[in-house]
Amino acid sequence: MSRQFNVIIERDGEGWYIASVPALRGCHTQAKSLDELNSRIIEAIELCMEVGVPG
Repeated sequence: MSRQFNVIIERDGEGWYIASVPALRGCHTQAKSLDELNSRIIEAIELCMEVGVPG
């Protein structure tokens, strides 16, 4: 089953990109590039779904 989530992406003062998923409490990650951030947030979502993180 495929699901879609909204992801909020911000950039901090040091150049890091930060992604968070509001629908999954505690689901967030950071990276120096958007390509790396995309891979990491997909992995974070998969892990949150696997352990049953509440929204």
